[in-house]
Amino acid sequence: MNSPETQSQKKPPKILKLAQIYVSAHPRLFLFILFFLIQALVISVVTRNSPPCFLEQSVVVSNHTEECLSGKVYVYDLPTMFNKDLLLHNCTDLNPWNWQCGVASNHGYGGPAAELRPFLPENLSKSWYRTNQFALELIFHERILKHKCRTLKPESAAAFYIPFYAGLAVGKYLWTNDTSKRDWHCEMMLTWVKNQKYWKRSNGSDHFITIGRITWDFRRLTDPGKIWGSTFLNMLEMQKVTRFIIEKAPGDARDVSVPYPTGFHPRTRETLNQWQNYARDYNRSTLFTFIGATRNWVNHDFRGLLLSYCKNESDLCRVVDCASGRCSTDSSVTLKALLGSEFCLQPRGDSFTRRSVFDCMVAGSVPVFFWKRTAYDQYEWFLPGEPESYSVFIDHEEVRNGSRTIKEVLMRYGKEEIRRKREKVIETIPRIIYGMSNGGFEDAFDVAFDGVLERIKEDKEWSD
Repeated sequence: MNSPETQSQKKPPKILKLAQIYVSAHPRLFLFILFFLIQALVISVVTRNSPPCFLEQSVVVSNHTEECLSGKVYVYDLPTMFNKDLLLHNCTDLNPWNWQCGVASNHGYGGPAAELRPFLPENLSKSWYRTNQFALELIFHERILKHKCRTLKPESAAAFYIPFYAGLAVGKYLWTNDTSKRDWHCEMMLTWVKNQKYWKRSNGSDHFITIGRITWDFRRLTDPGKIWGSTFLNMLEMQKVTRFIIEKAPGDARDVSVPYPTGFHPRTRETLNQWQNYARDYNRSTLFTFIGATRNWVNHDFRGLLLSYCKNESDLCRVVDCASGRCSTDSSVTLKALLGSEFCLQPRGDSFTRRSVFDCMVAGSVPVFFWKRTAYDQYEWFLPGEPESYSVFIDHEEVRNGSRTIKEVLMRYGKEEIRRKREKVIETIPRIIYGMSNGGFEDAFDVAFDGVLERIKEDKEWSD
């Protein structure tokens, strides 16, 4: 038997000897091969110590699922006669006399507000658009289609979205005497949706819709003298459906008021922060402003009263008279006035609220309300719970009878108190705007989307 010493002295095997000869003859090739062998070894070790790629993907899906704790939403694929076909494309958003113009462009956000470029910093002007105040239906539809909690499988959905553009369907016939036309699209849509499997399962209690006009345009009464609007929200099938609407009816829990779309649609948290700082630091040289036009056909028109009052207090109040239609075509006129004023007067509009409430707050101006229903009795999901923290209230009757004057009330506020109110307004801006997609901050769409899922989830748990 050979000892270990004698074994170690044996000649190398023939194959090893041939390898030594080959390396001697081709040293560079050997180093090249050796380099790749080392690389392969390193990759092998790293791969062995980390999870394979498909595990990383499963983690992402798991996290994605956890983000939708209240469930997912299925969007009905409605016939286009109920949405896209209702859009008016052959007009310009510069036409102030046709409310439908401009709704269709850019998924409801409207075209760029080019008139603001000479006035705002370049990085901020790009986030401003000519957004029609009745474009809510398109904006919600676009955002839901791209939402992370949308599902293409109805059997896995917790809620169902009906992308019916009711505001456009009814709005085009509001000024005609044919009430049947105002109801036709609504009736046909409900006929279609009632035949869907998942509607039959819940009778609409887990369904929701967005309506871009005020609730009073959809609650026509049976009294022949009350011919305004549609009966859409009085229809039996709509009694369990949640409706996001720009102004709700008091006492109807299915109406959820959401902010009017303004022209500000930032894409990122950074742009939003920059705008908040811009509004915070802006030099406000006027105590208060009023933007609006008279309503000559209204008895005791309060807006006309405010217009006259402001003109008489020109050293304290800045007036923007919108009677000429200029406010619709040049947003710089209104934005400059709002940015330059500490307070903005917000009387009721054709109904109890108006878009100007949100234009005012986006500009960092403190709103002054004259009716509690303008803001305090709605928008609970979006506005601060303490009205005095972000606004001022002056009863319209006291203003009308002269027992209180706007100037006296507003001049009582010191700089520090105004600053605190403004800070609350600026803090609220993300919750009252509609961003251009998910930009890393919670906006009005997110508040509404998460809120309706949570509401439907709680209703289901309660019924079970």
